[in-house]
Amino acid sequence: MGLIRRQGRHGSRRLAIALCATFILGGWYSGVEGRDLMVPKEQVTTEFEPTETPSLDVQHKGVPQSLFTWIKMARGYEVEWDTFGRKGWFTQDPRLKPIAPGTTVFTTDTPAVYIVFEVAPLEDPAQFAAQVFALGADGKAGETVVVQDSLEVPGHERYGFLEFKRPAPHWPVGTYLVKIYITSLGQQPFHAVNQVGTMRFVITDKPASDASPALSDPSSR
Repeated sequence: MGLIRRQGRHGSRRLAIALCATFILGGWYSGVEGRDLMVPKEQVTTEFEPTETPSLDVQHKGVPQSLFTWIKMARGYEVEWDTFGRKGWFTQDPRLKPIAPGTTVFTTDTPAVYIVFEVAPLEDPAQFAAQVFALGADGKAGETVVVQDSLEVPGHERYGFLEFKRPAPHWPVGTYLVKIYITSLGQQPFHAVNQVGTMRFVITDKPASDASPALSDPSSR
């Protein structure tokens, strides 16, 4: 009996030693694997490409662009009222009619340049905004905002306008790029992610009759 007990003790010791060795070796191997899996990868530098948005200068009848049913650069606007077919019965939504729609060349003494537009009836209020930048000789827009405007359009209304007032006694001669934005109320309107399109116009010191009627197809954004 004593021999059996001693042998049992020796067997238990051997088993314990074997288990400990297995545990240590297994832990070391797992640690090596873990370190290999956790080796940090080199971070690739990424940059956002310049925002590319469509030009709204050239439009096709019956083809909406962004939220706009139509959008026109103009010298001003008139307010009209839709009727129910009976004189004196008007809707609550005035209709804006652009004056000289499609005008893209203005003189230096022009009081203001307008963008007049129609959108599909909105379920929620929205903010329409625009910034004007001067284009350099290389065709690229400068970083300084010449003039800007924004308009809150209530829900279920369709018409609106943006007004770019003369920034000084006279507009500087040159070509200008207008960046147009649409966003929900309460958000920063002048952000690249909210930009939906661009338009261009020219300021000239020539009389209006000598000015060119339109711009060529723009390439800048």
